[in-house]
Amino acid sequence: MSTTSINQKKLIPESKIVSICNNLFSFLISTSIFIALTSILELYFSFLLFSTLPNLNILLSFSFTVYSIYGLNKLTDIEEDAVNNPERAKIIAKICTLFKFSLAVSFILSLILGFSVNVLALPALLFPLFMGVIYSIGISSHIPRLKDITGVKNLIIALSWGVPLALLPAIDQSMKQFIVILIIFYIFFIKSLINSILFDIRDIEGDRISGVKTIPIFLGINKTKRLLLILNSTLIPLIIFSYGYFYKYFFVLVFIIVYGYWYILYFCQEGILIGKSLDLFVDGEFIPISVLALIFSGELHS
Repeated sequence: MSTTSINQKKLIPESKIVSICNNLFSFLISTSIFIALTSILELYFSFLLFSTLPNLNILLSFSFTVYSIYGLNKLTDIEEDAVNNPERAKIIAKICTLFKFSLAVSFILSLILGFSVNVLALPALLFPLFMGVIYSIGISSHIPRLKDITGVKNLIIALSWGVPLALLPAIDQSMKQFIVILIIFYIFFIKSLINSILFDIRDIEGDRISGVKTIPIFLGINKTKRLLLILNSTLIPLIIFSYGYFYKYFFVLVFIIVYGYWYILYFCQEGILIGKSLDLFVDGEFIPISVLALIFSGELHS
């Protein structure tokens, strides 16, 4: 048998594996399962910053909350996704009934799990759910959806992440931790604000067709890039100031800033074709961050 035929036989299984992995990842990001899973890591990192033992029920309740919010947004964005992300629109259309059922179940589970830990967890969980509803659904035909107002939707998204990520681990903390809560809130708020604007860059064509005036459409990609770099840079003095609070994770926080610079510069290039890599490197950023955090916390060595 020739070397060429042997290589071809080896390539066939590899191509199938790549195809299966690609289809699986498409399903995970299209149904919001991927971001729901990575949200667990994000909240876990917040627990570490508070030097608090992570609570499994709180981690799961937040994950269900994220799944519900982003799933609702997928349902309300089917028309835009037909242009921006036809693959996602097709997947959601195929499983629409089951998908709606799973969102309802996730909503209920998020509240049950949060309540089982502390009733004070409910406001933090309900806040992003409430913001997600008013963000995605129009109250009246005469009043624009918040997501259709330039910049407002990005602030809503950032608040929806920042508030629960800063408050859920702090339920049992004293008010002496107020400064820590504010710092952690700002870190997650800025990260979420930057990330939401980056996704607007990917969706720029569909948003133009739909008449949605996002920040990248209003400013253009180059000015948007400068804005994002400035926002990311505001974390530098904050992290220096907070060294005494988070000295154990100081280099992890430095990595967060450097990583942010990298993907802002990469995804804000003119003419770049942005696909699933944005989901992987932006929504999945807390995969490497959590690993680093575990290393510096010493838990991997215990």
